Amino acid sequence: MSGVEEFENLRPLLFAIAYRILGSVTEAEDAVQETWVRYETSGAEPDSGRAFLSTVVTRVSINMLESARARRERYVGEWLPEPILEEPYDDPARSAELRESISTAALVLLERLSPLERAVFVLREAFGFGFSEIAEIVDRSEAACRQLAVRARRHLDQGSARFDTDPQAHEQLTARFLTAFQDGDVDALRDLLAADVQLVADSGGKAPAIRRVVVGGEKVMRLLASFVSPMGQLGMSLESREVNRLPGLIVRDADGAIVQVMTFDVTDGKIGAVRVMINPDKLAHLGPVADVRVLAQKLRDLQRP
Repeated sequence: MSGVEEFENLRPLLFAIAYRILGSVTEAEDAVQETWVRYETSGAEPDSGRAFLSTVVTRVSINMLESARARRERYVGEWLPEPILEEPYDDPARSAELRESISTAALVLLERLSPLERAVFVLREAFGFGFSEIAEIVDRSEAACRQLAVRARRHLDQGSARFDTDPQAHEQLTARFLTAFQDGDVDALRDLLAADVQLVADSGGKAPAIRRVVVGGEKVMRLLASFVSPMGQLGMSLESREVNRLPGLIVRDADGAIVQVMTFDVTDGKIGAVRVMINPDKLAHLGPVADVRVLAQKLRDLQRP
């Protein structure tokens, strides 16, 4: 097998690793491309292409995340990971771990970690790398990697709500949410939301959106219900799709362009968080994106007496 063929066979794995470390589709793709450049120019003939390329993409991703941290600290409003609809990598033996580690809720929690902690945690928990392998990848001792994994788990457990990643539970609640939202059924919406539910929207300052986190079942219900009439007036539609390996929703305008992507955290049979991605830069990889400012102006024109 040629180096090109081996790299292409491993590309889905490399992207899967990079995306979980970076939380960004575009940055993960850049990391994979940089990995190929380094592989091609190194002249290396490793015994294990998987080990070599996993090492390179992890180190590249750690460096990229360290640089991205400063940008994220200046980010306008709440930061959420870029949504992904389909992931080419799969491992039936680790399907549950892969699903959990790529969920929007998990990626948000991973932002608590340092780049090195995040890389160790991802390699160990999502992909099942042994600590001896991880030690070589991140150039640390095996004992240090074990400590990093423990520290990462401690950070994630402190102050974070438990969330379910059972796809059936998500699918059932998402379907009920879709029906209630389309019907404008406030009682049904209220029943689906946990008492301390949060609604988080990421616009990056590039689209009209609520920049603060909305907390509480009644407040979130009223906010969601207020969108029903405008969506109908503008001819928008809701599409059920798997987002980050769990059921979610895509809102499209009358021409089919993406307005926003919604994902949910499900806890004890209730929606504990609604996460809304509306930043057009973070949706462009999914297809044509609607201009939300234009839609807002159209709505104002329709509502003008």
